[in-house]
Amino acid sequence: TDLSLRHGERVLFDRAGAAISAGEKIGLVGRNGAGKSTLLKLIQGEYEADGGDINMTGRMRIGSVPQDPPGGDIPVIEAVLAADVERTALLAEAETCHDGARLADIHMRLDEIGAAAGPSRAASILSGLGFDTAAQARPCGEFSGGWRMRVALAGTLFSDPDLLILDEPSNHLDLEAQLWLTEHLKRFPHTLLMVSHDRDLLNDVCDHIIHIDQQKLVTYTGNYDTFTINTDWATYY
Repeated sequence: TDLSLRHGERVLFDRAGAAISAGEKIGLVGRNGAGKSTLLKLIQGEYEADGGDINMTGRMRIGSVPQDPPGGDIPVIEAVLAADVERTALLAEAETCHDGARLADIHMRLDEIGAAAGPSRAASILSGLGFDTAAQARPCGEFSGGWRMRVALAGTLFSDPDLLILDEPSNHLDLEAQLWLTEHLKRFPHTLLMVSHDRDLLNDVCDHIIHIDQQKLVTYTGNYDTFTINTDWATYY
């Protein structure tokens, strides 16, 4: 609401506003340099706006792909499982907890979040992104930067956040992995906010478009093609 941000002499947002409802899949578009990635960072609290507010209902878990992908000796599958911070913390606490009441609460919460199915779900996500069973057991450090970014994406998807924020998620993916990601995001049950230059991905996944236009946020119902029909789409590219 009334979001304002200046970068040096340049105004990125001037009293801009938009509302996103739970479960919507939003494609965030705009010309290069319009502030798409900056807006994502503002929502995540990495940047501070000069004015205005960003409000969220309740305790919302936000997930995004970390800039530094996992490396070192940790196996790929373990890196993905560790991305669900709550599951990891509860399992660790259960190992050392001697309080019967607390232990019961821990196991109840683990059941609620489907912790037991975690390894099979993580393996399925990794398989979709191109990691076979042998590759999932290899250390992250053995892979190139692009493949480690796939591990980071897999971890973010596995964490199943209330608000999933993706910035060019199809980068580093081959066609088969891109098709898998599209289907996965179409089934994603929570809220998605995504920046992408992949028009097919925006068309197949998004049900709303937010356009950064002249320092404002303008919302359109429908996918990217619907947006282009209602606007001068050439301003995006």
